[in-house]
Amino acid sequence: MLDRNCTWPRRRALIAAATLLAAIAPGLLRAAPAAAQATSPAQSAQPNPDVRVTTNMGSFVIELRPNRAPLTVANFLRYVETGFYTDTLIHRVVANFVIQGGGHESTAPYALKPTGPPVVNESGNGLENQRGTVGLARGIDPDSGTSQFYINLVDNPELDPLPTRWGYTVFGKVIQGMSVVEQIGLVPTGAFGPFKSEAPLKPVVIESVTLVTPSQPGTSPASTAPPATPSAAAAPSGQSGASAAAPASGAGSATESGTAGGTGSTSGTGSAGGTTGSSGSKTKAPPPPESPPGTPPKP
Repeated sequence: MLDRNCTWPRRRALIAAATLLAAIAPGLLRAAPAAAQATSPAQSAQPNPDVRVTTNMGSFVIELRPNRAPLTVANFLRYVETGFYTDTLIHRVVANFVIQGGGHESTAPYALKPTGPPVVNESGNGLENQRGTVGLARGIDPDSGTSQFYINLVDNPELDPLPTRWGYTVFGKVIQGMSVVEQIGLVPTGAFGPFKSEAPLKPVVIESVTLVTPSQPGTSPASTAPPATPSAAAAPSGQSGASAAAPASGAGSATESGTAGGTGSTSGTGSAGGTTGSSGSKTKAPPPPESPPGTPPKP
């Protein structure tokens, strides 16, 4: 009801407004459910990007997980999209552990290729180092991973993070062609070229890595905050900052260059850390996946 003290011009304006609202209200009510349906998570979700890795021993497909490791996936896709991995080596093979590659050129002298800046460690993302999963190789610095990646041939829980140390970031999984990965994991290895050990005696070459499905939007590192410490766990007592987050297992320096480093051999396996695990069930576990150089581990 209109106020009796309301002036006639004001009454006309109110009547016009009411008439307009009555005309558009049904349309608004109909549009609201449609808008809610259009923005529902089920319909707005994008498929995880897949990449096909083609080697001279066959090909396999990796499903990436940008929802769990957005920085690492964005970093990996930059190398894929620029053709970085074309004609690089699977330069490290350890039976019943991992295969590793994506850093060394496939022709002599098998030099390390220049890479971009390292990526922040995302090992506390809930993805575990299980058989067929793909992780980012790194050095002793938790945030030193660049281009090199590894594939777990078996379950490797010793590479997962603990409350006292960082782990190795899992960012994808082989969903097709795991038999090819297993065949690579059985090739004879030893000293080859600049590699002192664990290198295929007959080069296993990554001929290409190509995107199969479009990458999800929002995987740019610039729009993603760095993750917390591993498993969101508190730092050990008496430590703070970067030293508290460092892994217990030694893994060499963070510089990708040179000889023994290409094999992934590391400067010491640490204590319980990333090589033996907290249970100590492995007496002579291989060193963890690593991109930089280092001296062979002590027995």
